[in-house]
Amino acid sequence: MEVTKKIIKFTIFSLLISLSSATSVVDFCVADFNYPVGPAGYPCKNPANLTANDFSSSILSVPGNTSASIFNLAVSSALDQTFPGLNGLGLSMLRLDIGVGGVVPLHTHRASEVIIVIEGSIIAGFIASDDTPFYKTLNKGDIMIFPQSLLHFQVNVGKGPALAFVSLNSASPGFQTTSLALASNDLPTEIIHKITLLDSQEVKKLKKMFGGTN
Repeated sequence: MEVTKKIIKFTIFSLLISLSSATSVVDFCVADFNYPVGPAGYPCKNPANLTANDFSSSILSVPGNTSASIFNLAVSSALDQTFPGLNGLGLSMLRLDIGVGGVVPLHTHRASEVIIVIEGSIIAGFIASDDTPFYKTLNKGDIMIFPQSLLHFQVNVGKGPALAFVSLNSASPGFQTTSLALASNDLPTEIIHKITLLDSQEVKKLKKMFGGTN
């Protein structure tokens, strides 16, 4: 009898939690940058003040300047910080303009990714947690997935510029590029040498390239 009572209490409690969650669901939550971001994203703007412009953007329509990057790469981002309508929806998009010979360097983020090639040819790949590489040449119209948190990259192997669009299942994916993470700060050269086996002179060269010190 006591067990039955506990089961009934647990069932009622679960039902109340479920109903509470259901009634708290909203259609959207356009970011209000007047307040700080929290673990669940930005607070919502007043829905009464929203227009269609809050849910549309031309941020990915303009080609980027690849010559401004050492990687011959330009990235345009539609994230919650640049497209407030994405806040809380669990998705974002990027535009990748990759010049001839350009690369999207080895990087990772806390979201899974799908890439579609619009123009050109690229080699795209990722490295699984058991260190197995998966890579393939992608041409116009091809897509590839990169599972969450795994290191991945793209390289333009065509004769002209490449264009690709990326979709991620987070409005704030948290990008981290390996070379920048190592060389754009004050992490001592000797430590980087020890943890990567890179020659100290090469580490110093990278630090100079990416603005790091020490």
